[in-house]
Amino acid sequence: MENKNKLAFGRKNYILMLVGIAVLAVGFIIMTLDDEQYGLGFMGITLGPIVVMAGFVIELFAIMVKDRTHENTEE
Repeated sequence: MENKNKLAFGRKNYILMLVGIAVLAVGFIIMTLDDEQYGLGFMGITLGPIVVMAGFVIELFAIMVKDRTHENTEE
């Protein structure tokens, strides 16, 4: 009989997803903190987008990584 209560990801995946969301939020906040007109300074054009891209990479990694503790509980 199959267990219908199994989650798609393990604890490690969900923690990494939350970290990725936090990094994304920090990146967008950095972009809004730019003092230059229309956000055309270093923080709005360079630093913010780099942090946002790092957040998306963390999210992709969180989806792709296999949680070993979740794998052992399937038996």
